[in-house]
Amino acid sequence: MDILVLFGSLTFFLTCSIPIGIALGLATALTLATTSDIPLILIAQNAFAALDSFPLLAIPFFMLAGSLMSYGGISRRLVALAEGLVGFITGGLAMVTVVACMFFAAISGSGPATVSAIGSFMIPAMHARRYDDAFAAALTAAAGSIGVIIPPSIPFVIFGVVSGASVGELFMAGIVPGIVIGCALMGVSYIIARKKGFAASAKEGPRKSLWASFKESVWALMVPVIILGGIYGGIFTPTEAAVVAVVYALLVGRFIYKELDFANLYAAFKDATLVNGATTFMIGLSMSFASYLAMEQIPLRIGEWFTSMATSPALVLLLINGLLLVVGCFVDNISSMIILTPILLPVVTRMGVDPVHFGLVMTVALATGFVTPPYGANLFVASAVSGVNMERISRNVFPFILAMIGCLLLFTYVPGVSMGLVQLLLR
Repeated sequence: MDILVLFGSLTFFLTCSIPIGIALGLATALTLATTSDIPLILIAQNAFAALDSFPLLAIPFFMLAGSLMSYGGISRRLVALAEGLVGFITGGLAMVTVVACMFFAAISGSGPATVSAIGSFMIPAMHARRYDDAFAAALTAAAGSIGVIIPPSIPFVIFGVVSGASVGELFMAGIVPGIVIGCALMGVSYIIARKKGFAASAKEGPRKSLWASFKESVWALMVPVIILGGIYGGIFTPTEAAVVAVVYALLVGRFIYKELDFANLYAAFKDATLVNGATTFMIGLSMSFASYLAMEQIPLRIGEWFTSMATSPALVLLLINGLLLVVGCFVDNISSMIILTPILLPVVTRMGVDPVHFGLVMTVALATGFVTPPYGANLFVASAVSGVNMERISRNVFPFILAMIGCLLLFTYVPGVSMGLVQLLLR
């Protein structure tokens, strides 16, 4: 009965377009009031207790760092470097978009932020070279999902806090899968470019401009080196790395690239504050929701249902991936991570799946939801940046979704792809 009330009311509130954080709090309160003797004060207590977390401080700082780098000219220089690397290939600007998103992913940790930062440059550039607008927007939305896979990644921080898994190991596990997804999207782009006759962007070949682009972007490329090198070198924690990234972005944008004036600085802080305010509110109430799940042993009961449906671990993982892909169509990545981790993690750990491996699989599956209609946060951002309506973008994004699902299955059933570096370097 409590499961029916909890998830039924949550579904109802979401279909009424109530914000996800409020919907989680209302669903938890309604379930406590109708099916449990637990006092309602639990919601506020758990929400505040959950936010009193040092690892969670990484989220606002990574958001601010990404915003400062976008306004400070770093994203534009990464685009120039990507064009020097792959712009000479057929469909070169499409390739440039994917590579630039991979570079920016190692800075921002956010899918929508990556789409906004790179799309504002690349979608108009592709339009100028007669690429189809809907294709350009769809590709940027899909490539932006890499922002939550290549470290640093905000969903990895969330999963680490909720599950107790090492955030450093999660970051390491995301490196190879992020590159694999990028290569898969580039492959699909190449096929579509040849079919539709999209030209290369650099007619003279890459050598003439590559060195100059590299020298100009070297300060931007140092960001992931400093962040990841500091974490794995034991110099600072992921949270401290986020603070270092903010300071570095301020110095580079203000004194080296000289594009971070006071107007841009104000805009960067404003954007980061608005996004973080909504995210923090949602995380707090999501933790209350998760606490109630744990107290009533709902994850255990759902896990028993899963194992009764399929005794084979491979089939259970397939069902879980299907669930995550469906959820990702309607609920954003962070909320899904907080809600589903305490439900699904006990199921897979009983089957011997490494929590870090499952965190990577879960992140990739939910990242696919960034570009899956009807919710698709990246689709909305790409639509806003490009001016192309959602219907046209959705039709063009399906080849990229299929490529991402293929990569998801590879990571699910070949753990070595994601866990190889972790096992080699950290364990």
